[in-house]
Amino acid sequence: DVQLQASGGGLVQAGGSLRLSCQAYDDTFDGYTIGWFRQAPEKGREMVSCINCADGKTHYSDSVRGRFIISSDNAKNSVYLQMNSLKPEDTAVYSCAVGPQGSWFAHEYSHWGRGTQVTVSS
Repeated sequence: DVQLQASGGGLVQAGGSLRLSCQAYDDTFDGYTIGWFRQAPEKGREMVSCINCADGKTHYSDSVRGRFIISSDNAKNSVYLQMNSLKPEDTAVYSCAVGPQGSWFAHEYSHWGRGTQVTVSS
């Protein structure tokens, strides 16, 4: 059963960058959709990006497209989220999740890692 560990969060000034990592243990990402989600205080969970999504491609939410880049390293069983030009509204707990290929909505993902806090100061 795959275990996920997200890391790389922290405090950064607006305009700065962070790279989040999602490491898989006890299994690999092969054949799965991997998603990054975030949840800000008093807000719902938002999908930020996914790799190997329903059409086999990567996708980004409108709020991060052009600023965030998702990538994977199969040899390291890791997925990354490079976050550039960060804004205060990007402040949230970021979590990675794995689901059957084609997963899109949060409820379709079967395994979740513990989130990592990202705080962007203005």
